Amino acid sequence: MGAFSVWHWLIVLLIVVLVFGTKKLKNIGSDLGGAVKGFKDGMKEGGNAAADAPATAQVAQDKPAAEKTTIDVEAKTKG
Repeated sequence: MGAFSVWHWLIVLLIVVLVFGTKKLKNIGSDLGGAVKGFKDGMKEGGNAAADAPATAQVAQDKPAAEKTTIDVEAKTKG
């Protein structure tokens, strides 16, 4: 009970093809493949950016206080 046979899966596949059509399923498959590829590329770039992060943080610390762009939100509240 609860286990599907091969015939159940074939019927489900037939219904999905009838509802969506083969062209729409092909587009969904290619979109999904592109998303997975983009995710993998992003993970590779993210790993490289994390290795470079200490060098960029050190450059930001060397700037004088007048050149820093951080704004204190509490200092800008209306009184």
